[in-house]
Amino acid sequence: MLNQFTANACQVPVLAGPAEATAAGNILIQAIALGHLASLEAARQIVKRSFPVRVFEPLETDQWMAVNARFESLTRA
Repeated sequence: MLNQFTANACQVPVLAGPAEATAAGNILIQAIALGHLASLEAARQIVKRSFPVRVFEPLETDQWMAVNARFESLTRA
């Protein structure tokens, strides 16, 4: 829900990786530090090949823009 709301509010697509991103990142950084992977780019390629990326496209942008306009009017007061 947070990813969809972010896409809606910012009016840009949001790319979401795996729920296990923290654990995977930790393992990959350790692999780089130990010399098992050559670079951060190599680690990124492993993630790209190993986990699906979900794309959240903006929806209901008119409603989100109306809420944003109301918020801005309240913060100006």
